Amino acid sequence: MRYFSLMLVPDAGQIRSYRVSQHSLLYLIIGLLALFSFGGWGVYSVYQAQQALVELKGSQDMLQVARQRQHKTYADMQMQLDAEKKKLAVYARSLGQMEARALRLDSLGERLVEVSKLDKNEFDFGIKPALGGPRLEQIAIFNLDDQMQQVNQQLIHLDAQLSAIDMVLQGNREERLARPHAWPSEGGYLSSRYGIRIDPFSGKRAMHRGVDIANRFGAAVLAASHGVVIYAGKMNGYGYLIEVDHGYGYRTRYGHMSSVAVKAGDEVADNQLLGRVGSSGHSTGPHLHFEVRRFGKDLNPSSYLPRG
Repeated sequence: MRYFSLMLVPDAGQIRSYRVSQHSLLYLIIGLLALFSFGGWGVYSVYQAQQALVELKGSQDMLQVARQRQHKTYADMQMQLDAEKKKLAVYARSLGQMEARALRLDSLGERLVEVSKLDKNEFDFGIKPALGGPRLEQIAIFNLDDQMQQVNQQLIHLDAQLSAIDMVLQGNREERLARPHAWPSEGGYLSSRYGIRIDPFSGKRAMHRGVDIANRFGAAVLAASHGVVIYAGKMNGYGYLIEVDHGYGYRTRYGHMSSVAVKAGDEVADNQLLGRVGSSGHSTGPHLHFEVRRFGKDLNPSSYLPRG
């Protein structure tokens, strides 16, 4: 077996000599190579771990950005959903109002036909208006706009029928009988005239489209002329309100009442009881607000009140 001598010669001191066999030297070299290999592998593992941490941090940042985008998208969708819900609520409320108006017009039309002795076969408010046109493809999705349009068409049809009835009724009456002419209250006096005045609530100049008749609370409110009641109930600003159609375009309004004694569709005669004086709505005390209109334009009621 071969041997090798290793000599360590220091700068000062005794020289040391080591005798190593060939096999021992080989084992030493193999051990050193293994040590260097494991060291290199450890360094590479630490490097790989650091790279993995960097990639993990990048993935976490991307995930955070994706979550923020998702939250923003969800918030935007929620806002759109809330807006659609509000729009649907407005549509539903409008549709309910239109259907209520249709029912009121139906009731009024039936009452007018009954009072005027017209041919019920010609003016039958219980039958839906005839419709036509090419056959359309059926749509399964519920469309609120289409339903509102259908109700609106029904209202137009009802208005046309009522206008036709009004024309028939006017043909049998004289215009002078349709003009309002009676004092619209049991007693009372004119306390505020028609025209520009100082509004008692705002203190600013405002148009007063009627006259006020001061009277005691509960005094009778009377029809200014023969006609048909077309509205009876509460109205914004007016409180309890009665509106009467006298024909030939004449209409009268009686506001701020404490109660009403008639309903839409009732035929009323001159000086017939409509309700009682009150202070409902935009009012500072018991009085009757009286308006005269013709073809939708307000007139000065003083021209139609009895003199003296």
